[in-house]
Amino acid sequence: MSKKKVVLAYSGGLDTSIMIPWLKENYDCDVIAMCANLGQADELTGLEEKAIQTGASKVYIEDLRQEFITDYIYPTLRSGAKFEREYLLGTSFGRPLIAKRQVEIAEQEGATLVAHGATGKGNDQVRFELTYMALNPSLQIIAPWKDPKWNLHSREACIDYAEARNIPISQSKKRIYSEDRNIWHISHEGGSLENPGNEPDADVFTLSKTLESAPDRSEYVEIEFEKGIPVSVNGKRLNAVQLVETLNKIGSENAIGQLDMVENRLIGIKSRGIYETPGGTILYAALRQIEQLVLDRDTLREKDKLAITYADLVYDGRWFTPLRESLDAFFNSVHANSTGKARLKLYKGNVVPAGTWADKSLYLEDLASFTDTPLFDQKDSTGFLRIYGLPLKVRGLVYRGVTHV
Repeated sequence: MSKKKVVLAYSGGLDTSIMIPWLKENYDCDVIAMCANLGQADELTGLEEKAIQTGASKVYIEDLRQEFITDYIYPTLRSGAKFEREYLLGTSFGRPLIAKRQVEIAEQEGATLVAHGATGKGNDQVRFELTYMALNPSLQIIAPWKDPKWNLHSREACIDYAEARNIPISQSKKRIYSEDRNIWHISHEGGSLENPGNEPDADVFTLSKTLESAPDRSEYVEIEFEKGIPVSVNGKRLNAVQLVETLNKIGSENAIGQLDMVENRLIGIKSRGIYETPGGTILYAALRQIEQLVLDRDTLREKDKLAITYADLVYDGRWFTPLRESLDAFFNSVHANSTGKARLKLYKGNVVPAGTWADKSLYLEDLASFTDTPLFDQKDSTGFLRIYGLPLKVRGLVYRGVTHV
């Protein structure tokens, strides 16, 4: 009788590195490691060899960068979603894509099990498992950190486990941060960062320069959009991967997109994270400028309200839901006229508007000026204010004892 097969979401980090032998020891199964290339750069080097050496029967390394940007990042960008006012959701929308590809490989390989390395205290467990449930509810889920057989209760214990089995890892007890990197961002958690009273050390920032080391001169960047989708940087048309990589390089040089926040996890725990999202921060600011020209007041306000809902859906792992898909339809309509260019000035972490143009801008320069125009007769505002202010005038009269006018 052949062994059961499990497809493990494998990053080569501390947790998933030790899970290959752990799954084999505790479930007597063949482990198929699946690593999604979402743009984590050097972290992919030697990953296939490492997975095989630690016991994987097969390894998939899937280049999903283009799909990640066009189908996950850009829809979220167009919604304007920021979780709890600041977080640009870099880890959040990566997990559903990884889990989706896991399910596809499980079906292809005849596997009945899927596994992930997320802990029972975090958000990623939700993002992985809701995706499994949505896309193939027949798959059995193994989550070692929540498994009764798992007896490793700290990152230090995991390091000891790896060292005892000669499993190569990049973490050490000196630098014990938990980090997640993709083409959109890198996050840093754990270690000294668990105390929100500790300022992050300079060595935490691995993508971008610190404010102190950033250039003492500003840099301009110009981004062109077509219906809310970025298509060029500084006049050069680029594909999605090239565009984000280019903006990451520019933003990192100028210390753009560094975020230190305490957020409310879905599980009910507050956590502190340090995020670097250089290119993403620039894109959010640029698209916001375009929106100011092309969206009317009511649409803009409704969009901002729904952006909060969208952010919650993404953060809480509810990507594959009818509501998220319906909101995408709304945002697609909203951005029908978001075609134009935004120029930004970057300086030591600051992103400053420096010019905006849109093909169907609702901003009319002569109408906005102090000069009279045929389209607007200032005398009309007299009657407008009489009607608009009538409820306040009535209230004022009543409070002064006037009952007849």
